[in-house]
Amino acid sequence: MRIILLGLPGAGKGTQARTITKKLNIPHISTGDILRQASEDRTPLGLKAKEYMDKGHLVPDDLMIDLIKERIKREDCKKGFLLDGFPRTMPQAEALEKISNIDKVIKLRIENEVAIERLSGRRTCKRCGAIYHIIYLPPKREGICDRCGEELIIREDDKREAILKRLEVYKEETRPLIEYYREKELLTIIDGGRSEEEVTRDLLASVR
Repeated sequence: MRIILLGLPGAGKGTQARTITKKLNIPHISTGDILRQASEDRTPLGLKAKEYMDKGHLVPDDLMIDLIKERIKREDCKKGFLLDGFPRTMPQAEALEKISNIDKVIKLRIENEVAIERLSGRRTCKRCGAIYHIIYLPPKREGICDRCGEELIIREDDKREAILKRLEVYKEETRPLIEYYREKELLTIIDGGRSEEEVTRDLLASVR
């Protein structure tokens, strides 16, 4: 099963992707993880991507596509994969169609206010990167990481003004994608504003 998971920042894509891929025994392919791993491995593509990231620039579509192509050729993708964070633009979607068939596109739909609540409550460890939430996943000691004891911070992109901008950018980028996959009859929309268990249940039902 080859799946694309779409949704606003804060929709719960990462959490649901980990659950679904474990159930289906397929890899969870996150663009963020690919970029970090390629950079750490110092592959030719990874080094190119690192140049952009070090300057604070977005990795260009053609390079991102090459990284995805390289990743889905690996042995663990023979039975399928779940793409999280890709594609985000029409050029990426069109390029992906040339390198792999897609069986299902799932959009987790949430309202802006739900996304803002989820993202603005996040706290990140400045040393090890562990992520918490003041409501849904609080640390044992307020403001302190359970893993390494370092201070937890609010990332700049988790502040309300930045969140609103991220949501608008994401909607503008992905609106054409939603129509594109709807026309191909690949799209399923699931209410992501409910409990984690309810969303997981419907996600699993949609890929059987």
